[in-house]
Amino acid sequence: MERRIGVIGIVIENRKEVSDKLNKVLSDHGDIIVGRMGIPYKERGLCVISLIVDGTTDEIGALTGKLGSLPGVKVKSALTK
Repeated sequence: MERRIGVIGIVIENRKEVSDKLNKVLSDHGDIIVGRMGIPYKERGLCVISLIVDGTTDEIGALTGKLGSLPGVKVKSALTK
């Protein structure tokens, strides 16, 4: 299957409740994560994480699906063709 490079944007509304689960999901999919940047936005009570990924659409879809199923976590992705 063809590999794609992409960007995943993650917005977390309740960091304290989901941080352990979120980091577990990211760790489980660490083989497709090229880079990660996380910014706490304390004034808004949010955290924003951006990921650079390199994997198949199935691998990237599994990662975004698991992240999106966490409460208070919003995920969007953009992939190369």
